[in-house]
Amino acid sequence: MMTNPTGRLTQGQFSFLADLTDDEITLQIQYGLDKGYAWSVEYTDEPHPRNTYWDMWGMPMFDLRDAGGVLAELKECRKTFPGHYIRLMAFDSTRGVESIAMSFLVNRPASEPGFFLERQEVNGRSVRYTTRGYASGKPEMERY
Repeated sequence: MMTNPTGRLTQGQFSFLADLTDDEITLQIQYGLDKGYAWSVEYTDEPHPRNTYWDMWGMPMFDLRDAGGVLAELKECRKTFPGHYIRLMAFDSTRGVESIAMSFLVNRPASEPGFFLERQEVNGRSVRYTTRGYASGKPEMERY
């Protein structure tokens, strides 16, 4: 059974939907700002599910209250890294900790080769599984 018929990377909210337009992204940003969230833009060319440390574009926008400002930063990041995965992250600091309240992809490379399941037989009859990206063997900035 195929659980992801699109073959696209699914991380964060809205992953199984069609890509959001800039107008739809602006509405999501404004929703987060209305809740008091602070936004940041992050990018990577190694989107392995366990890679939670993406590169940050600029600093988190804790004091920004205009969705247009966040969108402007996103557009600059897209211009600089058009072939990378880019996500928006919203932090909720109301509980005294910076916890992620929203996260969704806003840019993808034209081709997403995906991941394969690697099986390794170990002691006795035990089997270990891991995932590895098809593009992970290429050097940084050349993966997509």
